[in-house]
Formats: sequence, structure tokens, C-alpha cells
Amino acid sequence: MFTGIVNGIATIVSIKKKIKSYRYTVELPSNLSKNLNLGDSISHNGCCLTVQSINGTYIICDVVEETLKRTNLGILDIGDNINIERSVKYGDEIGGHIVSGHIMNTAEICKILKSGNTCTIWLKIKNVSLMKYIFYKGFICIDGISLTVGDVVKNEFCVHIIPHTFLSTTIKNKKNGSLMNIEIDFYTQTIVDTTERLINKNIKCIL
Repeated sequence: MFTGIVNGIATIVSIKKKIKSYRYTVELPSNLSKNLNLGDSISHNGCCLTVQSINGTYIICDVVEETLKRTNLGILDIGDNINIERSVKYGDEIGGHIVSGHIMNTAEICKILKSGNTCTIWLKIKNVSLMKYIFYKGFICIDGISLTVGDVVKNEFCVHIIPHTFLSTTIKNKKNGSLMNIEIDFYTQTIVDTTERLINKNIKCIL
């Protein structure tokens, strides 16, 4: 489990591509490699991966075919930076919102409105059917960052980025057309799906 509060930025130093999986070697900031153990979960751009190997500040994680298709991890190159978050431990502060690390889809950046070290980013999610879960002021996790939906217009939505988030994540490097990993708030999804089932059940009873 994660919170969507990015701990730091890591760099991809090696990618070994197999037929149905990639093996990534990532260099972590030194503070994030402390007390890290084999088998630990660590978020890469919001995607939960398992640590397979540790060598100082370098870790190796495998990414399977389904994850490569569903996330932006499959289009990353050596030298690219990614947002990193260590998994939450009992007693840790939940500064963002509860995040599973299971990416649902990607969204493309349509427009970036910058003002100093702040910006508003408009995105269009690839699977439009997921828009029913995105609400004004609702939670959403984008590339591992816990954010609040600023507005929703038809099939697009925006988020507002404060200076700290802009400077301490990979957001500052994004541009129009960039693909971002999206995890929709689990509780919002559950409420929407449950409501839909109840409405459909009542309609069938009436008919």
C-alpha cells in the first residue's frame, strides 16, 4: 500500500527486454535504499513492483507483459527519471490518500498551463469509460502522485500542481502528449459501481 506522496526521483540505468517482461535496474536516492529488503514493494511511477535484487543504491525489478501494456513503464528508456515511493508501514502518516499501486490506465496530457513553479495539467484518459469515476474534488493518483481533480469537462479533467510537487517529482519534465499512469480512488470506484448495480436492479424489478 502507498499514499501517493512521492519520496524521491530515481533513474533507470538498465533495461533488459525479454519476450513477455522487462527487467529494470534503477538507481535510487541514497535515503530510499536504507532498510530496503528483497521482496519489498516499491512504487515506480505509481506502479507497485517487487524488489528482486539490491546492490547499494541500485535495485532490480521485473515488469510483466500486462503491466507493460497498461502503464507507461513500457515506453521508458535508459536515463529516464521516475517517481518513487516506498510502501507504507504501520504507524506511518497517510499524507495523500490510500493507493494500491495497481494502475488502471494511462492518460495523455492535452495541455499544460504553467505559472512559475505551479501549473494546471489537463489530461484525457485512454479508456474513456473510466471517466465515470473521476469527479470534481475527487482523489486521483497520477504517476504515483496523490492529486485532487480540479475540474472535469466532457472527457478531460485537470489537476493543479503546487510548487513542492512540481519541483520534487517528474511533473516538471512533462509535456503535451506525455502518458501518465492513472490509479482511480478505490472507494470512489466502489461507490459508483455499487450505485450502478442498485439502480439496474431496481429498474429490472420495476420492469
